[in-house]
Amino acid sequence: MNIRTLRTLALIWIAWVVILIGYMHFAPIRYAPSRADDALVWTANETRRDSNEGKIYLLEPFLNTQVAWDSEFYLSVATFGGYDDPAIRLVTPQRGGDTPAYSMSYAFFPLYPLTMRIVRAPFPLFGLNDIAASALAGVIVSVAGALIAMIALYDLVRDEIGDDGAIRTGFYLLIFPAGFFLAVVYTEGLFIALAFSSLALMNRGRLIPAAILAMLAVWTRSVGGALVIPLLITWAYQMWKQPDARRGLLLRLPLLFLPIAAYFIWRAAYGIPFDFVNANWFGNALFDFENSRLAWEQFLARAAETPEASAYAAMSIGAMALAAISCLFTIRRYPAAAIFGLIAILIPLTSGWTATNSAFRYALVVPTLPIMLARWGKHAAFDRAWTLFSILLLAMNAFLFAFDFWAG
Repeated sequence: MNIRTLRTLALIWIAWVVILIGYMHFAPIRYAPSRADDALVWTANETRRDSNEGKIYLLEPFLNTQVAWDSEFYLSVATFGGYDDPAIRLVTPQRGGDTPAYSMSYAFFPLYPLTMRIVRAPFPLFGLNDIAASALAGVIVSVAGALIAMIALYDLVRDEIGDDGAIRTGFYLLIFPAGFFLAVVYTEGLFIALAFSSLALMNRGRLIPAAILAMLAVWTRSVGGALVIPLLITWAYQMWKQPDARRGLLLRLPLLFLPIAAYFIWRAAYGIPFDFVNANWFGNALFDFENSRLAWEQFLARAAETPEASAYAAMSIGAMALAAISCLFTIRRYPAAAIFGLIAILIPLTSGWTATNSAFRYALVVPTLPIMLARWGKHAAFDRAWTLFSILLLAMNAFLFAFDFWAG
């Protein structure tokens, strides 16, 4: 990548950061939606005017439009320095018993809040209180991750669709209707930086650095473990194409399992409380097909009854369908990215009762989605139409998040 291209990507990214965060701050000043939010069966009870009372991490005024919902737990871990913050609600067994209660924060992976804690270190020296410092750090980590993901996508697709098409790929990532999650205190920015960079390195045949980034992705979100499959596929392809290098490739093979090792290290440290909180509060479990089926039935029934729910269902199903189609359309040219994308869709959508809650957001981590759109975007009419459509939905969802309504 030359300096001119990097400057172009950076300028697009800076404009996006300033405009999006500025909009999320300004729009709630000008107008407000009618409470409560009926997007899901449980959201009305969580979106009243007093719903955040007692949630100290969601009440700090500084960058308040960039924090909502799960941001509370990332801010807690980053600020408190661990999972057992007394300010966070405890989850108790559903049927009683002697099992201890655990903080809700245990449902979330450690690397993002740990990175926030490192980045926030100097901010109290400039007068920010602890929560404000963590919020600023979280936004910085998220938006920096978005820039890294743009660069990784550029590197991945430039040979196929050229410089302009590769820049367009990064732009489409930022303006995707769920793209505001890359500028708030959520894990998406850091995760796609690690996952997309790992895939870009695989594409260049650099398996060991790719495995290291995949390992870090696992500690950000569990679906990062899916990167081990494209790692092994890439390794097998190299074994076939480079017979003279097979000895070296065999020696590298054990290191490709770093993502799996990272997952089991995390399980040893946090697996019990993670499973407990997910089972007793969120209703999640890996490949829980029965509860996932029930969740989808409830989701669709709610959509048939409530306009807000039908709008959210249309966006969620549309985003996931588009993401799945992108994997199929690009699998021949980008098999590693497509296979990772398919698994990144399958795992959360079959993991229990919250499978439907964030389907809209899950599409954001599928790398082939902006790639497919960028291919189509070489046609001027599609480019303008998609840009208008996507930005309008992005603005709506960013506003809802800024107002503490459910947006994925």
